[in-house]
This record gives sequence, structure tokens and C-alpha cells, in this order.
Amino acid sequence: MQEANFTLSWLDYAIVVLYFVGVVAHGIYISRKNKGSDSDGYFLAGRTIPWYLIGFSLFASNMSGSSFVGLMGGAYGNGVVIFNYEWTAAFVLIIFAIFILPSYLKAKVSTVPEFLEKRYDVRSRRAFSLFTILAIMFIDTAGALYAGGLVIANVTDYLNLWTAVAVLALVAGIYTILGGLSAVVVTDTVQAILLIVGAAALFWIGLDEVGGWEELFTGVDDSKTHLILPASNDFLPWTGLWGVILLGFYYWTINQFVVQRTLGAKTLREGQIGALFAGFLKIPNLFLMILPGLIALKLYPDLSTPDLAFPTLAFELMPIGIRGLIMAALIAAIMSSLDSALNSAGTLVTLDFVKPLKPDLDEQTYVKIGKVVTGICMVIGAIYAPMISGFESLFSYFQSSLSYIIPPIVVVYVLGIFVPWLNGNGAFWTILFGLVVGIPIFITKEVYEIWSNLGLPEIHYTVMSSIMMLIAIGLHLGISAATRQSTEESTTDLVWNSGEAREELFRLESPIYLDRTLLSVLLILCMGGMIWWFW
Repeated sequence: MQEANFTLSWLDYAIVVLYFVGVVAHGIYISRKNKGSDSDGYFLAGRTIPWYLIGFSLFASNMSGSSFVGLMGGAYGNGVVIFNYEWTAAFVLIIFAIFILPSYLKAKVSTVPEFLEKRYDVRSRRAFSLFTILAIMFIDTAGALYAGGLVIANVTDYLNLWTAVAVLALVAGIYTILGGLSAVVVTDTVQAILLIVGAAALFWIGLDEVGGWEELFTGVDDSKTHLILPASNDFLPWTGLWGVILLGFYYWTINQFVVQRTLGAKTLREGQIGALFAGFLKIPNLFLMILPGLIALKLYPDLSTPDLAFPTLAFELMPIGIRGLIMAALIAAIMSSLDSALNSAGTLVTLDFVKPLKPDLDEQTYVKIGKVVTGICMVIGAIYAPMISGFESLFSYFQSSLSYIIPPIVVVYVLGIFVPWLNGNGAFWTILFGLVVGIPIFITKEVYEIWSNLGLPEIHYTVMSSIMMLIAIGLHLGISAATRQSTEESTTDLVWNSGEAREELFRLESPIYLDRTLLSVLLILCMGGMIWWFW
């Protein structure tokens, strides 16, 4: 087994330190600029975010440990099949922009769970909000911290995994607490550009090192060069692709720390174009995040863990100085996920629990409460993060932990937008089913292997995701039908309106390159081309 052995020069360290100082300084600047702003200004940037900041911020928030470290590690171990998680994200972003975001913005919600209360009832809002807060702490925040801590602990002799996690949490917490969403989206945009440049340089240098494009695939197992794999594959069988799309629906359409950028959009059109722009940014990840995993496999076939593929490439191939930029790019990826998650946790607790219970508090008090909650979530995530090392890989932790829980929640949201007569009883009990049944199945099947020890059939977690979805559809439709009231609920502004959608989609917009319909068609063609190429 090859062990990671990375070194940084004083120049590399200087670049990383300057980056840390820069993001904290920006948070302080935004804090002073927004001093005295209300909760809408702090949590949603005053609903003034333009499309390009939304797109870059969505992309950068997603490019955290599960991408730089997780995706390259996944490609190192399993090949290009992992790109299915990227092109399906672009597909989901089209659905989100055209069909789902209009309902969110018409409802004028500040949090995604708030939409559930307006569409169904307060029980559904509180249940989903609680799940989201827990997911932010134990999945999003902890996962990003673990990824960053793993790399930093291997780069320097001064920090171990625990202390590296603590430093990352502290810096991300400071500028998120100080600046709110305004600080987050601007910093995310800078970080997204840095990520793209750093990853592109890594791919270009790595491709040259292995001898070019043709040589990259020479000698690589055939199964690692295809997107679609047999149903017997234990990483991602073709039967699990719908489960991947379900995960995408959760992440891109109802995950507060992602959707919050679009809720702060200037207009519906700005939010939609921003989401589609993020979809276009996901397509090049084949070259930025996936194929470098194969490059690492060619150059370093005996790494002790696949999650070391990215840092090994970065610090073995890159010259002094560039290593510092790559390190800053990694920190950018981690910070983008952390700031998004921490800001969203503060938003959810404040607006979904505190404000409804204490509606008479002044706006500054709500902002202060949000900052305190952000700090608490930062600490909890940092304490839990090192424990993720007990899982096979970071990527498997992210995906499997959600597959058993989120399908019923996706069903409640998506069906609620398209089926007007569904009610709060069906929504609440369906979400509760996902939590009460999904969490124990995940623990017994993925964590402790009790499932297999009992002789139960081995079902891939992406397939289990589809099974949970089908059960949830039956529950939501059945309970809502059984408890349907004679008086119709007022859901006109909360469900999808086909007439309005046709009018919007078939009206040519100016400038033509920002027409939502044309952008959607072009994005579909890009996805189709990538799928055909690696079929």
C-alpha cells in the first residue's frame, strides 16, 4: 500500500494563509456593511442575488468534500460510473428551475420547510425542518470537515485530523456568522472560479503525465470506463439510477442549504437562470473531478484509501506554489459547503422554530439567534466529523446515509406541487414514515450489517431508495384520499400552473443567450452527449 506523503513549501503555506485571511476579512466587511439589517437581509441577502452569483454559489456549495475528495476517490475505486451523480444533477436542476422554483417564489418563503406549512400544515414543516437541521450537522457539515481535515492532516505535521477539523470549522464559522448569506454567495463565487481553475490544471498536468487521452484508458478495467453497469454491480447498478435521481431531487430542490440561494433571487427569472447555469457547471466535472480519479489510479494504483486520490495527485504532480493554490482550492471547496450548511442551519432554527414561537422579537434579535445557532452547529459538526473515518469511503457515507430517508420527503414535495388535493395528514405521516423506518434500516443495513446477518436479501441502497419512494407515494395518496375534506384547500399559488408555465417557456426572452427554454434544451443536449460518449 502507498501511504500519503505530502510536503508544502513556505510559499504554499503563505498562499493558504492569505486565503484564510481574505475570507475572514470579507466576512467582517460584509458584517459592517449590513449592520442593522433585518433577518431577510441576513438570511436571504435581501432577495437581491443575481443569476450568476446564484449559479456559482450553487456549484461551489456542492463542490465540497463529497466532490473534490469523494468524487475522485469514487472514480479511483469504481471508474466513470460515478459521473451518473453529476449529469443527473443537471437534469434535476432543469426540473427545479422550470417546475418547482416558481411555486417556492410565489409562496414568498424564507425556508424550504416553510413551503410545507403553506402547502400542507405546520406539522410537516417542523418534522422536515428538524430532519434538515440534523442532516446539515451530521452529513453536510461533518462530511465537509472530515474531507478537509483528512487532507490537511496529511499535508502538515502540525495538525492531526481533529485539530485540522477544528481550524476549518472556526474559519468557516467566523465569516458565515459575521456576514450571513451576502458573505456566503460572494465568497462562493470566488471559490467556484478557484475550484474550476485548480481542477483544470490538475487534469491537464495529470493527463500529460500518463501519456495523453488514449493512454489514460489503456490497461484500465473495462467496467471502469462505462457509465451504465450491470444490475449485479455492487457500486451503482443500472437499476439504481432512479435512486440517484431521487438523491438529486433532495439535494437540489428541497435541501435548504442549496435552495437558499435561489430563494434570495432578485426575480423568478434570475433564480431559474442561476439554477440552469449551475447545471452547465456540473457537466465539465467529468474532466475536473471524475477522470482525475482514473489518472490517480494509473499513476498510484496502491493507495491505502481511495479518498487520498485527490491530495496525492495535487501534491505529487504540482510544482511548489501551485500546490498552495490547489490547497486553497480544496479549502475553497470545503468552505463553500460549510458556509452554506452553517448559514442554513441558523436560518432554519430561527425562522422555523424561534420566530413562530416568539413572533414579537425584534429583527436584530432573530439575527443574533441565527448567529448563535450557526456557532453551535459548527461545534457539533466538528466533534462528529472524525467519526466518519469508520465508513468505507466518504462518498458511500454521503449517498447511503440519505438513500433510506429522503425518498418520502421528495414524494411529499414533488407530489404536493403537482397534485392539489393532497393534504397535511398524508404529508406528515409520509415524512414520519421516512424517519421512523428509514433511519433504522440504514443503521441495521449499512452501519452494523445486522440486515445481512439476518439473511435478508442484499439490495443496493439506490434500489432501496426507489422502493421507499413507491411506498411513500402509496402512503401519501392513500392517507390524503382517506382524510380528504369536502372543502377545497386554497393551494392555487402553491401548485404548478401549466398555463403560466407554457406562457413563460414559449416566450422568447432577451438577451437570447439567457432564454430559459433555450438554456434548458442546450443543457439536455450536453447531458445526452456525455451519456452517449461513455455509454
